[in-house]
Amino acid sequence: MLIVTGSVTARPDTFEALREAALAHTRRSRAEPGCLKHSVHVDCEDPLTLFFYEEWADRAALDAHFAVPESLDYMKIARDLAASGSKIRILPIIPRD
Repeated sequence: MLIVTGSVTARPDTFEALREAALAHTRRSRAEPGCLKHSVHVDCEDPLTLFFYEEWADRAALDAHFAVPESLDYMKIARDLAASGSKIRILPIIPRD
């Protein structure tokens, strides 16, 4: 399993549009094969920042997600509406017996 995190900060005039785009992206992503969890949250300390938390079954599922045209469209929209963003972090989870 992989955990993916990232965030994007909107400008005050673009927050609602970015939030709606992020919610649509999250809802669509949940239906993809290998998506175990996909969520977006508003940062309590910076209400213009959206934080993404995702869980994917494996790297193949995540790579397929990144290649979906709608994912690429969302990334373009996010870049256009963002004041700043962070790098995406991909963390492998090793099950403990």
